[in-house]
Amino acid sequence: MSISENKVVSIYYELKDVDGNILDSNLGQKKPLSFIMGKNQIIPGLENEITNLNQGDRANVVVKAEDAYGKYDEKAKQTLPAEQFAGLELHKGMTLYGQGEDGNTVQVVVDNFNDKEVTIDFNHPLAGKDLNFNIEISEVRDATENELSSGTVAGGGCCGDHDDDCCGGHNHNHNHGGGCGCGH
Repeated sequence: MSISENKVVSIYYELKDVDGNILDSNLGQKKPLSFIMGKNQIIPGLENEITNLNQGDRANVVVKAEDAYGKYDEKAKQTLPAEQFAGLELHKGMTLYGQGEDGNTVQVVVDNFNDKEVTIDFNHPLAGKDLNFNIEISEVRDATENELSSGTVAGGGCCGDHDDDCCGGHNHNHNHGGGCGCGH
């Protein structure tokens, strides 16, 4: 079955950076990552490459930064008063979650801090990085009417047991939609 828009695709994957470090994987888990093609539920570069595959195929896919989480934006930082972080034991590189102006969850990283100010970085942790995926297409099927209307695949979470913030969780890069990004 060819992989096109509105197909439910299930994959097992291992994500590595260009140095070969494993960043994320669902290999060995019971459930594959399942998503609906054409709904911006995974990063665009990976979704585009999957359209060239079929059920049962295995592939190594390199996704350039601009087709994943975008280029790193130096302007995507904000300095806030330290009292807004009262009660938190901050450290550089710490990931924090908050609510954006649109009501969606926003992930930020502590870039720097002192007694008076905290600088946070709104870039996705994988922004500016090329990504290497080793994937296996375990299933391809037509999405049901309910799946198409809800935008979620029936019968389970995103990546195995990581139902909350899996595979990129809520993709915060303003260039792409939400859902599973397949790579934190």
